[in-house]
Amino acid sequence: MYLGLDLGTSGVKAILIDANQAIIGSGTGSLDVSRPHPGWSEQDPAHWIRATEEAIAALKATHPAELAAVRGIGLSGHMHGATLIDAADQVLRPCILWNDTRSHAEAAKLDADPQFRAITGNIVFPGFTAPKLAWVKNNEPEIFAKVDCVLLPKDYLRLWLTGERISEMSDSAGTSWLDTGKRAWSESLLAATGLTENQMPSLVEGTDASGTLKSELASKWGMGSDVVIAGGAGDNAASACGMGTVGEGHAFVSLGTSGVLFAANASYLPNPESAVHAFCHALPNTWHQMGVILSATDALNWHAGVTAKSATDLTKELGDTLKAPSGVTFLPYLSGERTPHNDAAIRGAFVGLGHESSRVVLTQAVLEGVSFALRDSLEALKAAGTSLSRVTAIGGGSRSRYWLKSIATALDLPVDLPADGDFGAAFGAARLGLIAATGADPVATCSAPKTDETISPDAALKGAYEDAYQRYRKLYPALKGAF
Repeated sequence: MYLGLDLGTSGVKAILIDANQAIIGSGTGSLDVSRPHPGWSEQDPAHWIRATEEAIAALKATHPAELAAVRGIGLSGHMHGATLIDAADQVLRPCILWNDTRSHAEAAKLDADPQFRAITGNIVFPGFTAPKLAWVKNNEPEIFAKVDCVLLPKDYLRLWLTGERISEMSDSAGTSWLDTGKRAWSESLLAATGLTENQMPSLVEGTDASGTLKSELASKWGMGSDVVIAGGAGDNAASACGMGTVGEGHAFVSLGTSGVLFAANASYLPNPESAVHAFCHALPNTWHQMGVILSATDALNWHAGVTAKSATDLTKELGDTLKAPSGVTFLPYLSGERTPHNDAAIRGAFVGLGHESSRVVLTQAVLEGVSFALRDSLEALKAAGTSLSRVTAIGGGSRSRYWLKSIATALDLPVDLPADGDFGAAFGAARLGLIAATGADPVATCSAPKTDETISPDAALKGAYEDAYQRYRKLYPALKGAF
């Protein structure tokens, strides 16, 4: 058996698979986010351990014999978080999360230093790890002075599981400290934030072993000795491993809290000016590009809260037949935007409202706004040298057929839906645990699921969608600087 642990923003998910990759069982533990000030987003790493214990306890209650047969564990987690520990491995402050924007001034200053884009292949975004450390240095110098190691969230779980300070390439590529082409820490970038390589975890590939499970945890959970912990992956790369998005030209669109257009690459293809992320993949000698929008299902959930209707009820009101855009446009910049604007200050808007603008019209505009934001990411990927012929849809938002039709038409690409199953980050992490424990072939192990259905672009609405997208494109420059 092989276990995948995915540390998400809202909870930890554990998935247990067998040697044939059949899912045997799963468990979850819940998490909350602390927002002590506007733009701040934090979690206490102790809560990650508690949630992981809950998830594994749920598995142990239902599958004790299978849990005892675990030979490998893979880790996945939300990226960019700054978990600061001292020389005794004690946490110095709450982890500053990926969607925390307090360090926007520090990010802009680092990004103005040309070596960051040249070495990392990416813009220094406010959500990345390096500017967070610059903020701590400027605002909490007594804490900065005690920092002995900076760990990404899932790598703090690894420290608890194994006692090892280790990270891997895909997650580390989101720190603004990694030489993404060479897959190694950059001393010069670390020095620019007052740090050294001694304060970084050592690096392995996501498919490599990174230690073994501590004996006391193995005993507590009813596992044997020598359980291998894989390097693992950041959440999007782990999802790609779960989806089989590991070969050149393979891509998925993820409709979760944020939205992601992810493309696997056989070579390193940076183009930071497009605000596309160019990161290492979890598999050796493989990279990937991502366009990221900060509010996908989050935008629909916000609309649901305002209208006092559930997200499911709102999408049901639209029916199943795709409609032409109404003339009302929604910009989903509720917490700023990454691709293609790199703008932490911009905010969302409805534009084109009239007396006739009903709740249904506004719901339609919200879904279209996210679809057009993903189209922005597609155009950015094209500018970075990647062309796609189709995408696979994952995430909670992919349950809405209307939304998928809207995305297919906005992207002018067929959207594949995988057959029933869980192919997300926890499953991808379990696959990495299997590879690390057995030496199985990474590409063969990370195969794609069968396609259950393909949603094609609506040819009759292609022109109307293109006109609406061009209208959408004009609104960001008009609103930029207004907030």
